[in-house]
Amino acid sequence: MAQKVAVILFNLGGPDKPEAIQPFLFNLFNDPAIIGAPGPIRWLLAQYISAKRAPTAKQIYAQIGGKSPLYDLTRQQAASLQSALNQNGAGRDYRCFIAMRYWHPFTGQAMAEARAWGATQVVLLPLYPQYSSATSGSSIKEWNAVAARTGFKVPTATVCCYPTEPGFIATQAELLARSLERAATVTNNIRVLFSAHGLPKSVIDKGDPYQSQVEAGAAAIVAALNRPGLDWKVTYQSRVGPTEWIGPYTDDEIKKAGAEKKGLVILPIAFVSDHSETLVELDREYFHLAKQAGAAAYVRVPVPGSHPSFIKGLAGLVTKALGNKSQPCSQKGGRLCAASHGLCPNKGA
Repeated sequence: MAQKVAVILFNLGGPDKPEAIQPFLFNLFNDPAIIGAPGPIRWLLAQYISAKRAPTAKQIYAQIGGKSPLYDLTRQQAASLQSALNQNGAGRDYRCFIAMRYWHPFTGQAMAEARAWGATQVVLLPLYPQYSSATSGSSIKEWNAVAARTGFKVPTATVCCYPTEPGFIATQAELLARSLERAATVTNNIRVLFSAHGLPKSVIDKGDPYQSQVEAGAAAIVAALNRPGLDWKVTYQSRVGPTEWIGPYTDDEIKKAGAEKKGLVILPIAFVSDHSETLVELDREYFHLAKQAGAAAYVRVPVPGSHPSFIKGLAGLVTKALGNKSQPCSQKGGRLCAASHGLCPNKGA
């Protein structure tokens, strides 16, 4: 009998209708990985912040049809990955399930579906190439908590990160090359910004490896592109609140490039699917900012989505994880981060 491997795709989730926007925001800010205050205080803060931000968020989502496209796009990735895995199953039957962190389908639903299917092995696969305690870490922790609560004891392997996985890097380099060609029809004076979602600096200071992995991925893409003299920089977007976030900030760097009359190519390095941060923040808000700042061109690089090289890379990570069950598995099969990153889950590697 074939081993039945349930591949659980973790992602952020997004509201599926305008009425879901405030509850989605509440779930986000009620996560202790996002706001570390004690439970009752965090609950009150989440209620306040979600109510305050909901009107602006509704305006943002209204620009893309009133809901997030993330679930539908993740379903496409799940179908592509499941097909790729089963083409060379090696005696295994693979099925992909989606576990969103802050909106449906939640972790419990994905686990129930995997249980009903009869999974004999589980692989947890975050759709976040770079590990952070606030993204992959939060999803993995939630999976473990739900499994303990419901008695789901199937052997489980985890892919914690893959910031320089060859398929991911090849996909990004290909998409970047095409975007550079588009920008070059306007100007040859181009700067590439590798824009990632920001994090509070305090999280990085605690040992979170996210920033170092973003930077390593950007350097790997540039090396794969093999264009000597390329003008590029890693930047961070989507900061909120008064605390200090990691930088430099994408909007500031757009203004600087515009003042230098450069053309801009923006690669969203931490996102593998489109959602409000790409379709609104990058494609609309930052496009207008670049235009106002005097940028000679503005081109946003597409996300990897279901690109064959990216999906092939994910499939390889799943099969590698199945052979590394004793600890979280990065693309290396063990610890990828420097010892200074104490929040790396591969502590014993």
